[in-house]
Amino acid sequence: MSTETKPAYSPGLAGVIAGETEICWVDPNAGLMYRGYDIHEMAEKASFEEVAYLLLHDDLPTIEQRQEFSRAIAAERPLPRQVLEMLRLMPKNTHPMDMLRTGVSMLAPFDPDLNDNSHQANIRKAIRLIAKVSTLIADGYRIQQGENPLPERPDLTLAANLFYKLNGDVPQAWKIRMMDTIFILYADHEFNASTFAARVTASTLADMYAAVTSACGTLKGPLHGGANEESMKMLDDIKTADRAEGWMMDALARKAKIMGFGHRVYKKGDSRVPIMREIGRDLGKRVGKEQWVPICEKLEATMEREKQLCANVDLYAAPVFTMLEFPPELNTPIFAASRIAGWCAHVVEQHDHNRLIRPRSLYTGPAARPYKGVSPNGAK
Repeated sequence: MSTETKPAYSPGLAGVIAGETEICWVDPNAGLMYRGYDIHEMAEKASFEEVAYLLLHDDLPTIEQRQEFSRAIAAERPLPRQVLEMLRLMPKNTHPMDMLRTGVSMLAPFDPDLNDNSHQANIRKAIRLIAKVSTLIADGYRIQQGENPLPERPDLTLAANLFYKLNGDVPQAWKIRMMDTIFILYADHEFNASTFAARVTASTLADMYAAVTSACGTLKGPLHGGANEESMKMLDDIKTADRAEGWMMDALARKAKIMGFGHRVYKKGDSRVPIMREIGRDLGKRVGKEQWVPICEKLEATMEREKQLCANVDLYAAPVFTMLEFPPELNTPIFAASRIAGWCAHVVEQHDHNRLIRPRSLYTGPAARPYKGVSPNGAK
């Protein structure tokens, strides 16, 4: 007979405080800060490299530190030859997130600091991962399309280099700035599912590559990073703003899962949505595809009226990625190209102040009962 009192239970760990962090704060009242800096101001004024440095360190870099950090990332972009060969061996229909997850895992033994979990070694590994994740995405995609990977351009920022590595062209400055802003919005989001998965793995004192591999696997799911890919399928189905409300009402009546809405923490709306919405509106005007934001806005208004649920950033990120001419299957990997900075920062923090993450479960099986089976020698 159990003597343990049943513990409190929160399905999905909703509202449970599972640790402390100095990296990021998601304010339920629609605020988001990276180490005390407001995301809206960062999105307007900062570069992604500057934000990545901030997440890994205690504060913003000086001009010299930012330049050195950017040079270090540029120098670490090329992949080992063996990793490129592995990408070529994968089936052509492999999802880019599966290529990325496998690629991150394979990079591990090529890192000389692999099993050193000290702070400085982890920072060095973080720089390599921030650099190489984008390369894995771009090189893997080109290989899938039957094309050879392009050589690195160390003179380009990470955002500009991703465009170049995918299609061979360096886009206009406004497009690079939009991509930089998107990277900043996605760089971290406190103890989200993939970051928590990374911290759980890191808490066993497994290496950073193992932790990031866990994060990649978690991000793929449609209830997390995969939501933006699924959101674009929804928008393609709706096609025009005048069909959006009817589509939404029908989906709600069928109790269908609708991507791009709701958030476990935010109560008054996702703080990243207004910025992503305006990027979508500006981009739509520039490329002659202004239909997407009105569809999203109509869906947003209908869902708020019917279910009191606000849109999350994935609803608007989906058409933004489409208008930037990324294929939908790259939506989640591009999310990872940004979130890698946050994942690595959290692994550094976990290792610096480690305690094994080991929660309890609430047992709901049968009560204690006598064994009535067959013994190993066949006798009853």
